[in-house]
Amino acid sequence: MSWWLQPCRNIDGVFQEKALERQAQLTKTAGALGDLEELAVTLAGLQRTEQPNIDHVWISLFAGDHGVMEENISAYPQAVTRQMLQNFISGGASISVIARQHQAHLQVIDCGTVGEAYDYSGVQQHPIAAGTQNFVKTVAMSEIQCIAAMTIGKNSVDQAAEHKSNLFIAGEMGIGNTCSASALACLILNESADVLTGVGTGIDHAKLQHKKQVIQRAIELHRPHVDGDPIKILAAVGGFEIAAMVGAYLHCAQVGIPMLIDGFISSVAALVAVQIQPKVRAWMLFGHQSAEYGHRRILKELHAQPILQLNLRLGEGSGAGVAVGILKMACALHNEMATFQQAEVTGEKQ
Repeated sequence: MSWWLQPCRNIDGVFQEKALERQAQLTKTAGALGDLEELAVTLAGLQRTEQPNIDHVWISLFAGDHGVMEENISAYPQAVTRQMLQNFISGGASISVIARQHQAHLQVIDCGTVGEAYDYSGVQQHPIAAGTQNFVKTVAMSEIQCIAAMTIGKNSVDQAAEHKSNLFIAGEMGIGNTCSASALACLILNESADVLTGVGTGIDHAKLQHKKQVIQRAIELHRPHVDGDPIKILAAVGGFEIAAMVGAYLHCAQVGIPMLIDGFISSVAALVAVQIQPKVRAWMLFGHQSAEYGHRRILKELHAQPILQLNLRLGEGSGAGVAVGILKMACALHNEMATFQQAEVTGEKQ
């Protein structure tokens, strides 16, 4: 059996029940802490513990370039992908700051970017190719390349597991990748480009219309050949970094590490992973609803309740990183609040 079809780990309902029992005993009215209670209970089941904790966060940031940039669909040049790799490891990027705040491990992986050979200390290089091909003209990658990119994500999760990580976040960097993610979502959900295409890096109205036309052309080119197969769709219009996220999400569920999903691109990768293995969904928490047009539709498809809504649309795993603080608070309240008995407070209603 292919590794991505290996079964997902079952969630322990016993620990969820124990967590619910504890919530009922804490010095508060039932449900008074709202979603924080549900998050703590969910994490208790995922982590198989009575005291869920978010103290070993692992962030893998996958980077890749996109051949569809030939179609002039972004506000920024392709060179920015490679430039940002250096920014991530030097500590100047948003996700770098967030990782420091949470004392999280930040891993930066080049899955296939465009440019001359380089040596940035701290960037792991596993290039599949120098970016994908232009998916308006041909498939973005072969299925062999797609599986290779997914395996990069799998290997990152194996490293996270070795380090006893108890929460996994996948981030991405790739100029043009909202175009790829929109095309992916359109093919999976059988929607038009109008429904799932947004401004990405901040393009103007005219370029947005052009971007939609590019995606629609790609949909029409590939739909007859993908047969609704999520891996074929991923290979047809995906990116190396998106495929790596898909592989990471699948493997998190297989080894039993809860994952916190970021914004639009990450959620589309999550959607692909769930299409491959529906049971992966149970291991996912969703950090935020981004400002990127189409994200709400993806979250609805995944029956996801995002933790935050702050109009973020940066990517990198940044929204999920910000939501880590909420998860930590949910765990602290669950673990450290007194019970009615401990506080000698009457817990019964009159």
